Amino acid sequence: MKKGKRPAQKNSRPGRLRIVAGKWRSRLLPIADEPGLRPTSDRVRETLFNWLGDRIVGSRCLDLFAGTGALGFEALSRGAASVTFVESSARAAEGLRMSSTLLETDKAVIESRDAHAFLSQDSDGRYDIVFLDPPFAGDLLEESCRLLQSNDRLQPGAMIYLEFPRDRQLPSLPQGWQVKKDKTAGNVRFVLASPGED
Repeated sequence: MKKGKRPAQKNSRPGRLRIVAGKWRSRLLPIADEPGLRPTSDRVRETLFNWLGDRIVGSRCLDLFAGTGALGFEALSRGAASVTFVESSARAAEGLRMSSTLLETDKAVIESRDAHAFLSQDSDGRYDIVFLDPPFAGDLLEESCRLLQSNDRLQPGAMIYLEFPRDRQLPSLPQGWQVKKDKTAGNVRFVLASPGED
């Protein structure tokens, strides 16, 4: 995403996000002029979507701390049915709308609001895949997972991606959640979890 210390990008020029694979492969999208805003690296995205495999096709996704939209737009490029992008920064949210327009997609929903307020609202929205990459300076993952579980925002067999600093402990996950994958790359640790078996 996001605000916080990030490893340098090898494959994306400053101010540009490169989609790694799928129908928009190698497309470059602008990054909003917001201090500290950085996309999840190409390397990490490639690993994550290899983990997800065919699950991404036809899935309903939530990019909760969307930032640049790197994870959500990658998901759409690879065949997701829809992605809801939630971003509290008005400038970053406008950047997401610009990217959506450039890609000429009607499968992106942009919510310019606080992530936890979004999860706490009354809604029947349930997701197959959730991307959680909050600002590294905050401590938002544990509460995000709790709200996803307690507000019934996950489809059976859902997959939840968590990204956080390598030197930070894995946040406490809701009871019954299982870590499926766990890897580090540079200064980042990233995990794929599920609330239960398929």
